[in-house]
This record gives sequence, C-alpha cells and structure tokens, in this order.
Amino acid sequence: MSTPATPAKAGAGPPATLTLPTLTEGAELVGEFKNSGYREAPQLVSLPNRQLVRLPPLLFLVVKALHEHRHLAGDGDAGGALERVAGAVTEAAGARLSAEQIVYLVDRKLAPLGVTTYSDGTAAPRVKADPFLALRFKIAVFPASVTWFVGGLLAWLFRPVVMVLAVAAITVAEVWVNTARSMADALQHAILTPVSILLIMGLGVASCAFHEIGHATACRYGGVRPGAMGCGIYLVWPAFYTDITESYRLGRGGRLRADLAGVYFNGIFIVGLTLAYLQTGFEPLLVAVLYVNFEIIQQLLPTLRFDGYYIMSDLVGIPDLFKYIGPILKRTLLRRPADTRLGDLKRWPQLFVTLWVLTVIPVLLLQLGLVVSQVPRLAETDWRMTRRLASAAASGADPLQLLSSGLQIVLLFLPLVGLALILFQLLRGLVRMAVRYVQGPAPAAVPDA
Repeated sequence: MSTPATPAKAGAGPPATLTLPTLTEGAELVGEFKNSGYREAPQLVSLPNRQLVRLPPLLFLVVKALHEHRHLAGDGDAGGALERVAGAVTEAAGARLSAEQIVYLVDRKLAPLGVTTYSDGTAAPRVKADPFLALRFKIAVFPASVTWFVGGLLAWLFRPVVMVLAVAAITVAEVWVNTARSMADALQHAILTPVSILLIMGLGVASCAFHEIGHATACRYGGVRPGAMGCGIYLVWPAFYTDITESYRLGRGGRLRADLAGVYFNGIFIVGLTLAYLQTGFEPLLVAVLYVNFEIIQQLLPTLRFDGYYIMSDLVGIPDLFKYIGPILKRTLLRRPADTRLGDLKRWPQLFVTLWVLTVIPVLLLQLGLVVSQVPRLAETDWRMTRRLASAAASGADPLQLLSSGLQIVLLFLPLVGLALILFQLLRGLVRMAVRYVQGPAPAAVPDA
C-alpha cells in the first residue's frame, strides 16, 4: 500500500470549465489507518483496483465533503457547490478554506492520485503502484467470491480454543517427525524414486495454496473481504498470492493475524502429512514435511516481501518499509538532512525502521556476496547435474522419469536466473542513486499526499 508519486496536472490557475469534482467511480472511503506509526494518523481511500491511497486528514476531509455533496455536481452552479464544499471542510477542519483552495487541492493532490476527477471534469488517471521487489505478472485464478466462500468454511480454525489445540498438535507433530524418524533415509528413498519427487513437489504446491487460503480465511474471520487468489512471478520463481488489502481496515491485531495465518495453515498441513504417514508409513511424506518447513522458514524472513516482512510492517504500522531505505541511507551514510518522510514517523517506528534498514541491507549484501562468490561453482554443479539428469531421462522411456528430470533441471537453473535479476536491479538502483548524488538535489516538486 503506497501513495504513488504521479505528476500533478499542469497549471496552477482555475480551469477554463469549472465542475464539481467527484470521487472516482468505484473508489471507497475507508477511514483511519489504525495503529499506524505516523505522527498524524493517515486516512485511507480504496481505489477501484483495490489499491489503497494514504491521505492526510485535511485531504480526506476534502474528499469526504466532495462525496457528501456529489448531488450538486449536475445543478450547473459549480462555483456555489464548491463554496458549500469549502464551508463543510472549514467546519470539520477548524481552518478556513476557500473554493479556490479546494480546486487547488483537487487538481494538484487528489486527482493525480486517482482519488477524484479534476475540477474541469477530466477523469483521474489510472494509478498503479510499483513497489520495490513486488510480485509481477499476477494472474487471478479465483475471484473474491470464491475466497470469501472458502474463508467462511474454514473460519472456525481461528477460534481461540481451536487455535490452542491446533498449535499444540503442530508442536507435537514437528517434535515427533524431527526426533523420532530418520529424515536421511526418507530423503534417500525419495531422491531415487521419480514418483516420490513428483509427489513431494505436488504436496509442496498444495501447501503453498493452503497457505494462501489461510490469509483469506483470516480476513474473513476478521470481518473484511479478501480479494482474488492467483499466481505470479516473484523475482523469477512462481508464487501464489492472496489479495488481503482489506486487512488494513483492521487494527494491528487483525492485520498480524492475517499475516501469520499462512504459516498457521502450513502447520495444519504438516499435521495432516504426519497423520497420513502414521497411517501409511510412506516415507516421502516425511520429506514433504521437511519441504513445508523450509517454506515456513522462507516466509518468516523479513528481508524480501514474504510474510515476515509484512509482520514487521504491521507491528510498526508502516505499510512500505522499503521506501525508507533511501532516506535512511542518505541520512546515515551521506550525512544528508533528514528526509521529510522520516519526520512524519513517530519516534519509536522511526527507530525501528532505521534498525531494520541498517540490519537488512548488510545482511542482503552479505548474502549476495556469498552467493556471487559461489556462482562459478554453482554453475558448474548445475551443469554437471543437468547433464546427468538429461542423460538419465534420455536413457529411460518412463514418462514420469522425463517429467521429474525436467522439473529438477528447471529448479537448478532458476536460482542463477534470479540472482542475475537481483544483481541487475541492485546495480541499476546504485547507478541511479550515484547519478542523483552527482547532479545534486532536484528542483522542488509538489509533495506527495
């Protein structure tokens, strides 16, 4: 959730044809962002594409007054209608605003964000946020109606008594699998059997899908509507997603429940795998448990946009932590004056974000350095294993062997492609930062809302 930096409409004077601006069709006033980390609690507006825009209270009052006076849009007296809107905002804000100031705020602040039409009747642009390291090429598979229905079926899993019993069962299953059984034997058995490899991959995909159902169910339990479920590309790896933007209507507790719900459902999936193993003795099920545990660890990492990142974000009440990397590094490393964006944060969230940036960036750079140093060895190993898998696939007529080998070859090369893309994005960002530093500060611009 972010406020995109869209250029304001040119010209500061009143429009040639004056109309009463209206709320963009399909947009909705959400209200206060609860438990935020900002000094002044922002107000939220949901755009037609379900993207949330964060507004200062004064701008939200302008939008609210325009929406409440929308019935005056067609009476032919736009000037009088704007005066009434200005009067309503003045009364609510306790500060005098004129009709000309309402027009200015609409044309230079609200319309460029896609919240309202312009004062000359021009429709607002279609605004789409482009957050750093976000999921790309998203395709919705199940509409919001399906996620709402499925969430209703499983919402009972979030009742306190059920959660206590479920967490206890997850703990028992994890302890038993990791202490009472030999994972090495199970791994050896699975690796030598193509059917087992395909089954483990399939169970891993099912666990990821169940993870996303957990997010949707937590939203339903909290009383807000989850959005569509689908898949996309994260860096280079395929990934599932669930639109839980509506969770920002909830307080901190509700948002954290939605963040942790995916891992909670992964744990329930592990209990199911453990029970299935107890009934069948089929060892690849134990490997599937290990696979799901790796998924959980990955999701809890706070460095990339996994669940751990959103947990950190909702704990501190800051929707997009990544956008503070630049201001904090400039202040810390370049000794530049503090960015106004940092000044908008409360004291402890500002300290938290600073510590997060100064911890995450070195960790990411260290991880990248270690991986880059191992690229030649990794490429050699991948090539050798690829030749071996390809040879094994070519020598056998078993379709399952061919499918299993093909999937393993793809999985071997995906990390190299992902690393190349990460390094490209990092290098591009460093070059842009260096260019801006050499060129000096840019001319003053209209600040974001």
